[in-house]
Amino acid sequence: MTEEPQETQEEQMKAKEQEQGQEQLSEEMSPEARRIAELEAQLAQVRQEAAANWDKYLRERAEMENFRKRQERLSTERMTREKKALFHKILEVMDNVERALVYQETMDKQALQHTLRMLLWQLNEVLRGEGLTPVASLGEPFNPYLHEAIEAIENCDQPEGTVVEEVLKGYKLGDETLRPARVKVSSGNKGQQNQNAQNQNNFQG
Repeated sequence: MTEEPQETQEEQMKAKEQEQGQEQLSEEMSPEARRIAELEAQLAQVRQEAAANWDKYLRERAEMENFRKRQERLSTERMTREKKALFHKILEVMDNVERALVYQETMDKQALQHTLRMLLWQLNEVLRGEGLTPVASLGEPFNPYLHEAIEAIENCDQPEGTVVEEVLKGYKLGDETLRPARVKVSSGNKGQQNQNAQNQNNFQG
């Protein structure tokens, strides 16, 4: 058999002597002293656990902060990519506008109007691709969530509360109203309403 090194044997003997000494000291201590020693041991353990919990809290907090910064960076990068893609589409429309301005003097009125309609269609397609759609107004019932009434039109053939003129086009972004349409709304045919009321009174009379 291999003999253990002398230093290891000495360390084991010292540890055993210390353990025996502590046991002997514990036996010689009074109940009050033993109680104090137990409380001090419990306090030391609690402090050790508190330090471990604090270290754990600091690590988790650092991880959450790193996660938040990473998410913010990803969100910023995504928004930048989306902006670049949108700007590229708008620049294509602007390029066509500049070309039209260069050749406008060589165009007749009909060709210029056709070019302007094409540019408007191209821009609408870009906006539609981003989720922007126009608000339906003319001939529609007035909707305070979609329309902004700027004038009431009397003696109109349209029923009361119907949009009869669109002054400024409105738009929706998805299901949300981005800008309400400014409209003029029919207040009904007052003359016809008065005539109907008079006829009804005459009939009752």
